[in-house]
Amino acid sequence: MVERFDVAVIGGGVVGCAIARDLSLKGFSVAVVERESDVARGTSGKNSGVVHTGINVPPGSLKAALNVKGAAMFEDLCRELDVPFKRVGKLVVALDENQIPDLEALASRGAANGVPSLEIVDQATIRRMEPNIRGCAALHAPTAAITCPYSLTIALADAAVDAGAHFFLESPVTGIDGDSHDFTLTTPNVKIQSALVVNSAGLYADRIAALAGIKRYRIYPCRGEYVILDRNKGGLINGMVYPVPPRNGPGLGVHITPTVDGNILLGPSANYVRGRDDARTTRTLRQQLIEEASEFLSGFTPRDVITAYAGLRPKLVPSSVGGFGDFIIEEAPERQGLMNLVGIESPGLTAAPAIAELISKWAGHYLPANGSGPRTTQEHQVTPRLRELRPDDQAEVIAEDPACGDIICRCEMVSRREVVDAIENPLGAVSLTSIKYRSRAMMGRCQGATCGPRVIDLLLEQGFAPEELTQMGGDSWLFVGSTKGLRRDEKAGSHHASRKAVATS
Repeated sequence: MVERFDVAVIGGGVVGCAIARDLSLKGFSVAVVERESDVARGTSGKNSGVVHTGINVPPGSLKAALNVKGAAMFEDLCRELDVPFKRVGKLVVALDENQIPDLEALASRGAANGVPSLEIVDQATIRRMEPNIRGCAALHAPTAAITCPYSLTIALADAAVDAGAHFFLESPVTGIDGDSHDFTLTTPNVKIQSALVVNSAGLYADRIAALAGIKRYRIYPCRGEYVILDRNKGGLINGMVYPVPPRNGPGLGVHITPTVDGNILLGPSANYVRGRDDARTTRTLRQQLIEEASEFLSGFTPRDVITAYAGLRPKLVPSSVGGFGDFIIEEAPERQGLMNLVGIESPGLTAAPAIAELISKWAGHYLPANGSGPRTTQEHQVTPRLRELRPDDQAEVIAEDPACGDIICRCEMVSRREVVDAIENPLGAVSLTSIKYRSRAMMGRCQGATCGPRVIDLLLEQGFAPEELTQMGGDSWLFVGSTKGLRRDEKAGSHHASRKAVATS
């Protein structure tokens, strides 16, 4: 099967999905080719969800320009996509007076980048703003904000589909042939022909470029681990709390970050690893994150940790060198029409809308008349999030649709209707992880121990066979067969069918 498009975007992270949406809205035909079974599976789904202000990036760098521009676009983007956005502010805290010159340097850098309203505050002000935080001084950045990184990526993908984009999941690119206006991307499932190609493959951007004969890039994966505190500890902080960044370190130190869903994140760590998919979490680093966060924050214990996760950053600077590596966004002179985005790590989430706008302008130089004209996305009926409604509004919603009152996930108060909507998503991604990211079922204190089987039951009711169900796509099968009494050809919908299948683990 061969399909033809104006632009092929390789990579379904937040930047790739933002580009696909922007291009599609401007009338270009777009294909997004993603190696995983869903979008937001890599760096874009496993970060802090911080909308950075621009105080940590050197003035004059591409990172700084796109960070500040993207931050200015972010609130409107989230409002348009119905994605959570909270401007909670940030304190970069000095534990002792020796670190105050570092705060002053950060303030000067932020001012040079055009970050507004920066102020160094004293210990009394810290206590007034964050009663549970210890420190002698802090840089206050009131415009810093948070969002949900995977919800944003999914919403961008859905909006792109609504505007006409096509997503090809579980389709790793294995070959790139041709040149401007005549590219062919080879995958195990489909061949994509396109006039232009955007390499937004994140941790694999250097390897995608190499497929096209461009071998000057190299990615160094750097793993960052996080721990998540229970929502009952969400009131310990009001905004983000960062330490003074370590000099020449691979990260910004252990953050204490509220989430839009009421939890607190501790992390990330920063450790270079060999494997680009090595998203393991470790007991050692979990303990280290808790200890380092405890230097600033009081009022929690290890018992308040509900789970941990890790994401990988595509570094351009090896651990032996350290320091700053700028974004690479450049058209390959030896392959005109191929735009490479390499080393798009933090603040890549913040910069995503600005990068998308940049790429759309580039595409317009090549294909000014190929698009069918600007498109608009349709307004869709969005299922109310029951947990966000007042009791009177909840009663009204449930009266209109009883499925909104059938609570599947008690920890996160997720209704049956929300889970069914997640199963019926526009991308057709139906692994348990895909459903979790879209509905928040299985994300609470019990981590799916109670609601997981009910989600599986709903999948069976929707017509899926047990042998089709996976944890995260690919070969991550949940079940390998059935016991007597349940045949594969038996009509789906037996409410307890999932409990009769034989689990792989």
